[in-house]
Amino acid sequence: MEAKSISIKPQSPKILWYAIPVLLLILTAIYLILNSKTAFSLDSALAAVNNDFFFYTLVGLAAQLVDGTLGMAYGITSTSSLLALGVPPAVSSASVHVAEMFTTGASAISHYRFGNINKKLLKSLVIPGVLGAVAGAYLLSDFINGDFIKPYISGYMIILGIVIIRKALQKNIVKKKTKNINILAAFGGFIDSIGGGGWGPVVTSTLLGQGRDPRYTIGSVNASEFAVSFASGITFIIFQGISNWQVVAGLIIGGVIASPFGAFLVNKVRRRPLMILVGVVVILLSLRTILKGFHLI
Repeated sequence: MEAKSISIKPQSPKILWYAIPVLLLILTAIYLILNSKTAFSLDSALAAVNNDFFFYTLVGLAAQLVDGTLGMAYGITSTSSLLALGVPPAVSSASVHVAEMFTTGASAISHYRFGNINKKLLKSLVIPGVLGAVAGAYLLSDFINGDFIKPYISGYMIILGIVIIRKALQKNIVKKKTKNINILAAFGGFIDSIGGGGWGPVVTSTLLGQGRDPRYTIGSVNASEFAVSFASGITFIIFQGISNWQVVAGLIIGGVIASPFGAFLVNKVRRRPLMILVGVVVILLSLRTILKGFHLI
């Protein structure tokens, strides 16, 4: 009797989508704990869980919900909220960068789980995005004034926001072939490093402006953002360290909780209103950055 051949589908690629982010984040958490400037104890942990901690958690939840649904605006949402709560600018920036390593990891897993990722697009974004982020971080430390160029980058993003809204209002959106996507990803990573944010607004806005599907664009850009954030976050940890664990922990917990909901909403929201919302958000955030850059607000 001829034995039946049983075909077993390889599970490794699927498992890696979960294993790699989780492993990297666990190793990062261990490194942070071992190199912390303050000793961890149960009493100190319980003391940190106060009203301020819950506010930081709500900030992380809201920022990640916006970012997971629109593919942008985590940095500006969380940073502006922390500043409004009285957190010093330096602490806000450091906390957001480190927390984003963990929230983007959770977001990447969530978008993969809900089928929002175009793997070809993701592969095209990751490596050049990381290289651009590292280059931007290096240049910012010695040569470039990030605050000086922010208004000019925001002007570019306002144009993208207008293009997105125009595309959304068209009855038939013609998808253009994305050219030079590696250059776009490198530019997005570079701007994200020197401007303290911008990966989502630059990359997502450009791709949506070319008529790409919002669901797969936002999912892929969010997933690739984990690699970009992780590269810049590790650099920040090594050279700067962490000064306020209460803010970081609150942002991480809130962001991780919100990640599945953002990935779910991308799958449910209709294309036209989502594109219009993205365009409006880009324009408003960019206008705010321009006015702030020229000291008008």
